[in-house]
Amino acid sequence: MATQHSRSAARVMMAPAVILLLGWMLVPLTMTLYFSFKRYLPLRGGDQGWVGFENYVRFVSSSAFWPAVQTTLLIVGGVLLITVALGICLAMLLDQPMWGQGVVRILVIAPFFVMPTVSALVWKNMFMDPVNGLFAHLWRFFGAEPVSWLSEASMSSIVMIVSWQWLPFATLILLTAIQSLDSEQLEAAEMDGAPAHKRFWFIILPHLSRAITIVILIQTIFLLSIFAEIFVTTGGAFGTRTLTYLIFQRVLESQNVGLGSAGGVYAIILANIVAIFLMRIVGKNLDR
Repeated sequence: MATQHSRSAARVMMAPAVILLLGWMLVPLTMTLYFSFKRYLPLRGGDQGWVGFENYVRFVSSSAFWPAVQTTLLIVGGVLLITVALGICLAMLLDQPMWGQGVVRILVIAPFFVMPTVSALVWKNMFMDPVNGLFAHLWRFFGAEPVSWLSEASMSSIVMIVSWQWLPFATLILLTAIQSLDSEQLEAAEMDGAPAHKRFWFIILPHLSRAITIVILIQTIFLLSIFAEIFVTTGGAFGTRTLTYLIFQRVLESQNVGLGSAGGVYAIILANIVAIFLMRIVGKNLDR
Protein backbone atom coordinates (compact mmCIF):
# COMPACT_ATOMS: atom_id res chain seq x y z
CA MET A 1 0.00 0.00 0.00
CA ALA A 2 1.38 3.41 -1.00
CA THR A 3 2.32 5.74 1.83
CA GLN A 4 2.19 9.53 1.84
CA HIS A 5 5.99 9.64 1.46
CA SER A 6 5.99 7.31 -1.55
CA ARG A 7 3.20 9.27 -3.24
CA SER A 8 5.10 12.53 -2.69
CA ALA A 9 8.27 10.98 -4.10
CA ALA A 10 6.33 9.75 -7.15
CA ARG A 11 4.94 13.25 -7.78
CA VAL A 12 8.43 14.76 -7.55
CA MET A 13 9.83 12.23 -10.03
CA MET A 14 6.94 12.73 -12.45
CA ALA A 15 7.04 16.53 -12.24
CA PRO A 16 9.79 17.09 -14.88
CA ALA A 17 7.96 14.97 -17.45
CA VAL A 18 4.62 16.65 -16.71
CA ILE A 19 6.17 20.13 -16.96
CA LEU A 20 7.87 19.20 -20.24
CA LEU A 21 4.62 17.86 -21.72
CA LEU A 22 2.66 20.92 -20.57
CA GLY A 23 5.27 23.18 -22.12
CA TRP A 24 5.23 21.13 -25.32
CA MET A 25 1.46 21.68 -25.59
CA LEU A 26 0.92 25.10 -24.06
CA VAL A 27 3.75 27.06 -25.70
CA PRO A 28 2.61 26.40 -29.33
CA LEU A 29 -1.03 26.94 -28.33
CA THR A 30 -0.21 30.25 -26.64
CA MET A 31 1.82 31.42 -29.62
CA THR A 32 -1.00 30.44 -31.99
CA LEU A 33 -3.51 32.46 -29.97
CA TYR A 34 -1.09 35.39 -29.77
CA PHE A 35 -0.41 35.56 -33.51
CA SER A 36 -4.08 35.02 -34.42
CA PHE A 37 -4.81 38.56 -33.18
CA LYS A 38 -1.92 40.14 -35.09
CA ARG A 39 -1.06 40.92 -38.70
CA TYR A 40 2.30 39.25 -38.96
CA LEU A 41 3.91 38.95 -42.39
CA PRO A 42 7.46 37.61 -41.95
CA LEU A 43 8.44 38.19 -45.58
CA ARG A 44 6.66 41.55 -46.00
CA GLY A 45 7.46 43.79 -43.10
CA GLY A 46 7.11 41.47 -40.14
CA ASP A 47 4.87 42.46 -37.23
CA GLN A 48 2.31 45.06 -38.33
CA GLY A 49 0.37 45.31 -35.09
CA TRP A 50 -2.84 44.05 -33.55
CA VAL A 51 -5.92 43.52 -35.71
CA GLY A 52 -8.30 42.03 -33.15
CA PHE A 53 -10.69 39.46 -34.61
CA GLU A 54 -10.04 40.48 -38.22
CA ASN A 55 -8.13 37.27 -38.98
CA TYR A 56 -10.95 35.14 -37.56
CA VAL A 57 -13.63 36.97 -39.55
CA ARG A 58 -11.55 36.84 -42.72
CA PHE A 59 -10.84 33.13 -42.40
CA VAL A 60 -14.39 32.00 -41.58
CA SER A 61 -15.94 34.29 -44.22
CA SER A 62 -13.81 32.71 -46.93
CA SER A 63 -15.83 30.77 -49.50
CA ALA A 64 -13.48 27.82 -49.01
CA PHE A 65 -13.93 27.47 -45.23
CA TRP A 66 -17.15 25.45 -44.95
CA PRO A 67 -16.37 23.21 -47.97
CA ALA A 68 -13.03 22.44 -46.29
CA VAL A 69 -14.79 21.52 -43.03
CA GLN A 70 -17.24 19.35 -44.96
CA THR A 71 -14.42 17.62 -46.84
CA THR A 72 -12.57 16.96 -43.58
CA LEU A 73 -15.61 15.35 -41.97
CA LEU A 74 -16.39 13.30 -45.10
CA ILE A 75 -12.86 11.89 -45.21
CA VAL A 76 -12.92 11.11 -41.49
CA GLY A 77 -16.33 9.43 -41.75
CA GLY A 78 -15.37 7.40 -44.82
CA VAL A 79 -12.11 6.18 -43.30
CA LEU A 80 -13.80 5.25 -40.02
CA LEU A 81 -16.52 3.30 -41.81
CA ILE A 82 -14.03 1.31 -43.90
CA THR A 83 -11.47 0.66 -41.16
CA VAL A 84 -14.03 -0.46 -38.58
CA ALA A 85 -15.95 -2.72 -40.98
CA LEU A 86 -12.88 -4.30 -42.58
CA GLY A 87 -11.06 -4.30 -39.24
CA ILE A 88 -13.74 -6.52 -37.72
CA CYS A 89 -13.59 -8.89 -40.69
CA LEU A 90 -9.79 -9.09 -40.65
CA ALA A 91 -9.68 -9.50 -36.87
CA MET A 92 -12.09 -12.43 -37.03
CA LEU A 93 -10.09 -13.97 -39.89
CA LEU A 94 -6.75 -13.59 -38.11
CA ASP A 95 -8.22 -15.13 -34.97
CA GLN A 96 -8.76 -18.41 -36.84
CA PRO A 97 -5.99 -21.03 -36.69
CA MET A 98 -3.99 -21.04 -39.92
CA TRP A 99 -0.56 -21.91 -41.23
CA GLY A 100 1.92 -19.03 -40.78
CA GLN A 101 -0.49 -17.10 -38.59
CA GLY A 102 2.26 -14.97 -37.01
CA VAL A 103 3.70 -13.94 -40.37
CA VAL A 104 0.25 -13.08 -41.73
CA ARG A 105 -0.49 -10.89 -38.71
CA ILE A 106 2.79 -9.01 -39.14
CA LEU A 107 2.07 -8.42 -42.84
CA VAL A 108 -1.41 -7.12 -42.05
CA ILE A 109 -0.15 -4.73 -39.37
CA ALA A 110 2.94 -3.56 -41.34
CA PRO A 111 1.26 -0.69 -43.32
CA PHE A 112 0.64 1.18 -40.07
CA PHE A 113 4.39 1.73 -39.68
CA VAL A 114 4.82 3.23 -43.15
CA MET A 115 5.18 7.02 -43.20
CA PRO A 116 2.07 8.79 -44.61
CA THR A 117 4.15 10.54 -47.27
CA VAL A 118 5.70 7.28 -48.43
CA SER A 119 2.40 5.39 -48.56
CA ALA A 120 0.76 8.24 -50.48
CA LEU A 121 3.61 8.23 -53.03
CA VAL A 122 3.34 4.44 -53.41
CA TRP A 123 -0.40 4.61 -54.05
CA LYS A 124 -0.04 7.59 -56.39
CA ASN A 125 2.73 6.15 -58.58
CA MET A 126 2.40 2.36 -58.31
CA PHE A 127 -1.37 1.89 -58.09
CA MET A 128 -3.29 4.98 -59.26
CA ASP A 129 -1.12 6.26 -62.09
CA PRO A 130 -3.47 6.33 -65.15
CA VAL A 131 -0.69 5.15 -67.50
CA ASN A 132 1.64 2.78 -65.66
CA GLY A 133 -0.26 2.09 -62.44
CA LEU A 134 -1.39 -1.37 -61.40
CA PHE A 135 -5.06 -0.36 -61.56
CA ALA A 136 -4.57 0.98 -65.11
CA HIS A 137 -3.11 -2.37 -66.24
CA LEU A 138 -6.00 -4.25 -64.62
CA TRP A 139 -8.54 -1.99 -66.34
CA ARG A 140 -6.88 -2.57 -69.72
CA PHE A 141 -6.73 -6.32 -69.08
CA PHE A 142 -10.51 -6.37 -68.72
CA GLY A 143 -10.99 -4.13 -71.74
CA ALA A 144 -11.90 -0.96 -69.86
CA GLU A 145 -10.48 2.53 -70.06
CA PRO A 146 -8.09 3.36 -67.17
CA VAL A 147 -9.35 5.83 -64.57
CA SER A 148 -7.46 8.94 -63.51
CA TRP A 149 -8.13 8.21 -59.86
CA LEU A 150 -6.71 11.37 -58.31
CA SER A 151 -8.73 13.66 -60.57
CA GLU A 152 -11.87 11.70 -61.46
CA ALA A 153 -12.34 9.95 -58.10
CA SER A 154 -10.22 12.13 -55.84
CA MET A 155 -12.22 11.80 -52.61
CA SER A 156 -12.51 8.03 -52.96
CA SER A 157 -8.78 7.83 -53.65
CA ILE A 158 -7.86 9.82 -50.53
CA VAL A 159 -10.22 7.74 -48.39
CA MET A 160 -8.73 4.55 -49.85
CA ILE A 161 -5.14 5.62 -49.16
CA VAL A 162 -5.81 6.76 -45.59
CA SER A 163 -7.92 3.69 -44.86
CA TRP A 164 -5.04 1.46 -45.97
CA GLN A 165 -2.82 3.24 -43.45
CA TRP A 166 -5.21 3.00 -40.51
CA LEU A 167 -6.75 -0.43 -41.14
CA PRO A 168 -3.87 -2.25 -39.35
CA PHE A 169 -4.42 -0.17 -36.21
CA ALA A 170 -8.14 -0.97 -36.12
CA THR A 171 -7.43 -4.64 -36.85
CA LEU A 172 -4.90 -4.89 -34.03
CA ILE A 173 -7.24 -3.35 -31.43
CA LEU A 174 -10.22 -5.43 -32.56
CA LEU A 175 -8.17 -8.63 -32.73
CA THR A 176 -7.10 -8.11 -29.13
CA ALA A 177 -10.74 -7.65 -28.14
CA ILE A 178 -11.86 -10.79 -30.00
CA GLN A 179 -9.16 -12.86 -28.33
CA SER A 180 -10.55 -11.83 -24.94
CA LEU A 181 -13.98 -13.22 -25.82
CA ASP A 182 -15.02 -16.28 -23.86
CA SER A 183 -14.96 -19.15 -26.37
CA GLU A 184 -17.30 -21.22 -24.19
CA GLN A 185 -20.04 -18.66 -24.79
CA LEU A 186 -19.71 -19.06 -28.56
CA GLU A 187 -19.57 -22.86 -28.27
CA ALA A 188 -22.72 -22.87 -26.14
CA ALA A 189 -24.54 -20.69 -28.69
CA GLU A 190 -23.40 -22.99 -31.51
CA MET A 191 -24.58 -26.07 -29.63
CA ASP A 192 -27.97 -24.40 -29.10
CA GLY A 193 -28.30 -24.07 -32.87
CA ALA A 194 -27.60 -20.34 -33.24
CA PRO A 195 -26.47 -19.60 -36.83
CA ALA A 196 -23.18 -17.81 -37.49
CA HIS A 197 -24.72 -14.43 -38.28
CA LYS A 198 -26.70 -14.41 -35.03
CA ARG A 199 -23.63 -15.40 -33.02
CA PHE A 200 -21.82 -12.47 -34.59
CA TRP A 201 -24.66 -9.99 -34.08
CA PHE A 202 -25.63 -10.90 -30.51
CA ILE A 203 -22.32 -12.09 -29.01
CA ILE A 204 -19.24 -10.91 -30.94
CA LEU A 205 -20.39 -7.43 -31.93
CA PRO A 206 -21.57 -6.38 -28.44
CA HIS A 207 -18.27 -7.65 -27.04
CA LEU A 208 -16.40 -5.47 -29.56
CA SER A 209 -18.38 -2.29 -28.78
CA ARG A 210 -15.77 -0.87 -26.40
CA ALA A 211 -12.90 -1.63 -28.75
CA ILE A 212 -14.79 -0.04 -31.66
CA THR A 213 -15.40 3.17 -29.70
CA ILE A 214 -11.72 3.38 -28.77
CA VAL A 215 -10.73 2.89 -32.43
CA ILE A 216 -13.14 5.61 -33.54
CA LEU A 217 -11.95 8.04 -30.88
CA ILE A 218 -8.21 7.63 -31.50
CA GLN A 219 -8.47 7.59 -35.30
CA THR A 220 -10.72 10.65 -35.39
CA ILE A 221 -8.27 12.71 -33.35
CA PHE A 222 -5.49 11.99 -35.87
CA LEU A 223 -7.63 12.06 -39.02
CA LEU A 224 -8.91 15.58 -38.37
CA SER A 225 -5.38 16.84 -39.06
CA ILE A 226 -4.81 14.87 -42.27
CA PHE A 227 -2.38 16.70 -44.53
CA ALA A 228 0.55 14.70 -45.96
CA GLU A 229 -1.58 12.38 -48.11
CA ILE A 230 -3.40 15.29 -49.74
CA PHE A 231 -0.22 17.33 -50.21
CA VAL A 232 1.52 14.45 -52.01
CA THR A 233 -1.41 13.28 -54.17
CA THR A 234 -3.91 15.98 -55.18
CA GLY A 235 -2.40 19.14 -53.71
CA GLY A 236 -5.82 20.10 -52.37
CA ALA A 237 -7.41 20.10 -55.84
CA PHE A 238 -10.52 18.29 -57.09
CA GLY A 239 -12.49 18.91 -53.87
CA THR A 240 -9.97 17.34 -51.49
CA ARG A 241 -8.95 20.48 -49.60
CA THR A 242 -9.37 19.81 -45.88
CA LEU A 243 -9.31 22.40 -43.11
CA THR A 244 -5.66 21.66 -42.33
CA TYR A 245 -4.70 22.03 -45.98
CA LEU A 246 -6.70 25.26 -46.26
CA ILE A 247 -4.69 26.71 -43.35
CA PHE A 248 -1.49 25.71 -45.14
CA GLN A 249 -2.64 27.37 -48.37
CA ARG A 250 -3.79 30.56 -46.68
CA VAL A 251 -0.44 31.03 -44.98
CA LEU A 252 1.44 30.44 -48.26
CA GLU A 253 -0.83 32.66 -50.36
CA SER A 254 -1.05 35.64 -48.02
CA GLN A 255 2.23 35.11 -46.12
CA ASN A 256 0.15 36.09 -43.08
CA VAL A 257 1.00 34.01 -40.02
CA GLY A 258 -1.89 35.63 -38.13
CA LEU A 259 -4.44 34.39 -40.67
CA GLY A 260 -3.05 30.87 -40.49
CA SER A 261 -3.06 31.01 -36.69
CA ALA A 262 -6.74 31.97 -36.71
CA GLY A 263 -7.41 28.96 -38.93
CA GLY A 264 -5.46 26.82 -36.49
CA VAL A 265 -7.71 27.98 -33.65
CA TYR A 266 -10.78 27.01 -35.69
CA ALA A 267 -9.21 23.58 -36.28
CA ILE A 268 -8.64 23.19 -32.52
CA ILE A 269 -12.26 24.12 -31.83
CA LEU A 270 -13.52 21.60 -34.40
CA ALA A 271 -11.28 18.86 -32.98
CA ASN A 272 -12.49 19.56 -29.43
CA ILE A 273 -16.16 19.50 -30.46
CA VAL A 274 -15.72 16.13 -32.16
CA ALA A 275 -13.59 14.80 -29.27
CA ILE A 276 -16.18 15.80 -26.64
CA PHE A 277 -18.93 14.15 -28.67
CA LEU A 278 -16.91 10.95 -29.04
CA MET A 279 -15.84 10.95 -25.39
CA ARG A 280 -19.49 10.89 -24.37
CA ILE A 281 -20.06 7.86 -26.58
CA VAL A 282 -16.95 6.15 -25.18
CA GLY A 283 -18.01 6.96 -21.62
CA LYS A 284 -21.43 5.40 -22.13
CA ASN A 285 -19.90 2.22 -23.57
CA LEU A 286 -17.33 1.95 -20.77
CA ASP A 287 -20.04 2.35 -18.11
CA ARG A 288 -21.98 -0.63 -19.41
